[in-house]
Amino acid sequence: MKIVVIGGTGLIGSKVVTKLGQLGHEAVAASPNTGVNTLTGEGLADAVANASVVVDVSNSPSFEDAAVLEFFQKSTGNILAAEAAAGVGHHVALSVVGTERLPDSGYFRAKTAQEELIAQSAIPFSLVHATQFFEFAHGIADSATDGDQVRLAPVLFQPIAGEEVAEAVTRVATGAPLNGRTEVAGPERLRMDDFFQQALRSWGDTRQVVTDPHARYFGAELSERSLVPDDGAALGHLTYADWLADGGKR
Repeated sequence: MKIVVIGGTGLIGSKVVTKLGQLGHEAVAASPNTGVNTLTGEGLADAVANASVVVDVSNSPSFEDAAVLEFFQKSTGNILAAEAAAGVGHHVALSVVGTERLPDSGYFRAKTAQEELIAQSAIPFSLVHATQFFEFAHGIADSATDGDQVRLAPVLFQPIAGEEVAEAVTRVATGAPLNGRTEVAGPERLRMDDFFQQALRSWGDTRQVVTDPHARYFGAELSERSLVPDDGAALGHLTYADWLADGGKR
């Protein structure tokens, strides 16, 4: 099959393109770097022509509330319109576990809006909800930092390696449309503050983790299960310790 990967030169997209190619599919990486701009529509029609599946793993360059909402609404609308014109039979989008549970976050409101556009279109679809990537752990810690303290809520946390997210996206993209969602998460479920206490030690980072039940995560106050999947999620096998030991390369 010809499978177009929007965001195909990024962290997850590049892995998905590689995996699809290894399975014998014609995998096309579509991003501004390859002449495809989903916000303006430039190159989009040509990219999706004769495609069986379009996978969207793109992300907004800005997390500011208005900008991220505009990105996901406009980009997704353009992609869906191009797919409809080209007769694409399956739209796959990567999203985040707990999106619908965090309406106080502008980013998660934008992801919810994206998912609604996809579900309301006539194109068969699949949503892959993933937990936080190991690759984003430093960014999460930095966003929670105040001076030399990292303030985090003691809620459940189950991050996953980007490699295993890409495996899940590839598996869904090469299967029948779900017309719904599937969830993927890492193999270990910890408390968020405990995870980062261990992570900072492993990084040789001297910042102190402070447990704060009211600490916000990208603008949202978290409850016990905000960031973890429901029962039945597909679980990865790579722990954060093993991922670090491998140099964080997989």
